[in-house]
Amino acid sequence: VAQAQKKASLLQAAKAVFWSFLGIRKRHDYEADSVELKPWQVIVAGLIGAAVLVLSLILLVRLVIGKLV
Repeated sequence: VAQAQKKASLLQAAKAVFWSFLGIRKRHDYEADSVELKPWQVIVAGLIGAAVLVLSLILLVRLVIGKLV
């Protein structure tokens, strides 16, 4: 009997990408994500995560530079 594949939400994809950015993943979670997540979900979440990371770093640098000048 084949089980219906569980669909992952974009929030689950974002969570998986976030933990992957940190380099911390439990094997069980990784295996579950590899079954549930579709490649486009990971790509979209990765691009959004990368954009947020870069913009956060730019904001942090501007705040630090602004305080020093």
